[in-house]
Amino acid sequence: MVKKSTPKIKLEAEVKSKKPAKEEKPAVPARYFESLGSRKNAVARVRLYTKQPGVLHINDKDFREYFRESRLQKEILKPLETMNVMEKLGASVKVRGGGLTGQAEAVRHGLARALVLFNPDFRKRLRRAGFLTRDDRMVERKKYGLKKARRAPQWAKR
Repeated sequence: MVKKSTPKIKLEAEVKSKKPAKEEKPAVPARYFESLGSRKNAVARVRLYTKQPGVLHINDKDFREYFRESRLQKEILKPLETMNVMEKLGASVKVRGGGLTGQAEAVRHGLARALVLFNPDFRKRLRRAGFLTRDDRMVERKKYGLKKARRAPQWAKR
């Protein structure tokens, strides 16, 4: 006894409804220079693009929107200004951990390292400016019996 299989016919509307619509992402330039920068507990992954001049995004926001303080904005742009490549290069940054100041300095460190990958001749000037050295200062831990790392409880003679 032979069973005949019935062909499964799906309606065109069923097939279309099951497939999710793909959102088109903006085309990202293929050529970039990637590096990591860090400060305290903040880590920044920096991608330096040659085809997006003058664009600097941090965590998918404009850097002025992410870092509202002008002091932090200036800190981030120092390596680019030192090498006079503000209008020639753009960057995309993902930064995590730490506070705003640590994140800003991590971005600065990452940008400086990416600039060296872009052009090794920049190394000497960036090193002299102190942008390539990872600032290894960390918060000192609290000790028992003290109020903070070094602050002792108030002492009274009587």
